[in-house]
Amino acid sequence: MSVPTQKILVVFGATGNQGGSVINSILGDPRTAKEFRIKGITRDPSKPNAKALINRGVECVEGDMNSKESLEKALKGAYAVFAVTNYWEKMDEELELKQGKLIADVALASGVQHLIWSSLYNVKERKFPVTLFLEFSSRSSNLNQNVHVLVTKGAFPNVHHFDSKAKVEAYIRTLSGLPATFFMPGFYMSNLASGMLHPSSPTTPNEYILALPIPPHTQIPLFDAGADTGNFIKGILLHREELLGKRVLAATEYYTLDEIVREFNDVTKEGVTAKVVTVSEAEFKEALGQMPEKGKVEMYENMAFMTNYGYYGKHPLEESHKVSFFVLLCTVSNLAASLIFYPESPLDRNVVGKFF
Repeated sequence: MSVPTQKILVVFGATGNQGGSVINSILGDPRTAKEFRIKGITRDPSKPNAKALINRGVECVEGDMNSKESLEKALKGAYAVFAVTNYWEKMDEELELKQGKLIADVALASGVQHLIWSSLYNVKERKFPVTLFLEFSSRSSNLNQNVHVLVTKGAFPNVHHFDSKAKVEAYIRTLSGLPATFFMPGFYMSNLASGMLHPSSPTTPNEYILALPIPPHTQIPLFDAGADTGNFIKGILLHREELLGKRVLAATEYYTLDEIVREFNDVTKEGVTAKVVTVSEAEFKEALGQMPEKGKVEMYENMAFMTNYGYYGKHPLEESHKVSFFVLLCTVSNLAASLIFYPESPLDRNVVGKFF
């Protein structure tokens, strides 16, 4: 009996949060580990993180998103590709657009049968077609096929890390010979753990604040890149036929700022508390410290558009949750997991333990 040939899954950002999560999820499931052979794309296969992947059976190869020749070698023989770019490295919208288009062109030329693009919405544009949302059947949505929903009316023109990815998605949709699905990651929980939720001052280390320029009732679709990406991508790979041309909204749940703080207070040590503080645009930008002004403007608009228009246009998550086998419904478990490894973690490990 002949042994079935494994399909090659190319994973960009193999040593990063999203790519690493995809690899962990695929290798952690006997079914997908048998079906796919992973080729991890990284800048330097000789680094320790890459070597660790090699020891797990991943083929790590060097890849340059700015080089057609490099990408052709990386995508040779690929059945599926998970592609993610890093806008924040250079903060250059045109560069990210160029990289994404090049990946798409090479994927098309290489005969890739499923490109999964890590995308986001175009905040600057006025409208997006709601029919591009995930639908498993004609009965899963009562939206009219011709309906369009206003998003921002051009009010926030500087959220470049959304717009560049959306432009790549739009380009991919013009390539009729390239089957694709669009993975839309939510708001990173790690943003909360890495500074947004912090002591109010050096002299009050037990008094935490979540200080943002948005109302406490603003709903944010939380997403743990390290834990959640792989579950969604595995689901997309296993539901390929239903999801070609669709967007998958990758978030565990909508949470308001008040709810985030309430969950935080439930698991903190005795005497540690947190509260929501609504700050002005100027105060928010000042708190970003040495970040270039361009980045500060972008971060502020990123926050501001969520209040009136919603991160996902206020679309529900239930349909996208059908894609993932392990949707994490308890946000605090992931937030706690992020914070508990801090040397001065405010979390009570005895309480947090019940979430793992």
